[in-house]
Amino acid sequence: MSPELIFILTLVLRMAITAAFVVTASVITERSGPVIGALVATLPISAGPSYAFLALDHDAAFIAEGALASLPINAATILLGLTYVLLAQRRSALVSCGAAVAVWIALASVIRSVQWTLAGGLIANAIAFAICVPLLQRYRHVKMPMVARRWYDIPLRASLVATLVATVVTLSGWVGPKISGIIALFPVVFSSMMLILHPRIGGPPTAAVLANSAWGLMGLGVAIAVLHVAALQFGSAIALSAALAVCVSWNLVLWWYGRRKLAR
Repeated sequence: MSPELIFILTLVLRMAITAAFVVTASVITERSGPVIGALVATLPISAGPSYAFLALDHDAAFIAEGALASLPINAATILLGLTYVLLAQRRSALVSCGAAVAVWIALASVIRSVQWTLAGGLIANAIAFAICVPLLQRYRHVKMPMVARRWYDIPLRASLVATLVATVVTLSGWVGPKISGIIALFPVVFSSMMLILHPRIGGPPTAAVLANSAWGLMGLGVAIAVLHVAALQFGSAIALSAALAVCVSWNLVLWWYGRRKLAR
């Protein structure tokens, strides 16, 4: 078997695995309401597989540098969420999603031009969340109606995430760790929710999912910082496992706190 064919088959397998993760998580989100949906959506179901596949092709230093670039991008994602939530109250899905993605791309372009440190990335996240969390608070509590799935839902989500994985894996050797880290954190799950849920159930219920995602994105930011530090100290495998554990533990604590608060 030729090396080119092996590469293509491996890439297709990676795309299929990641697409299966994202589609499953998106279905759970639709059926569980905005709070549980936000906790699922902020797990690394898109970035995680992308980084796992990068770790198969590159060394720990590449992963650490990529994570350092991903950290401020996490701040851009919460600002994407804020943009969408504010616009989705009155605007169409196309306008709301388009403006939110445009904000993310503009911020990513600025972030790319800066030489980030771990402290700088953490400060950027702290500032972004300090601004966004209070503004999102009033949009969190909206009842999500039943969602009738359409034939194109799963193909759309699968194609979005598969394209992301293919882009990250194929271009990583050319564009380097910084751009790979930025691309790996493109908000595929949020974008698919905007495009699919907004036309069907309306802007406010869809916005409620993103409004509830702020606290989960905080955990993702901590996990990215852990990935950066642990990759150089312990290698990619341990670093990826530690980052995943941080995300899952953080969201479980948020779920437990929410249940306890509701019981009171």
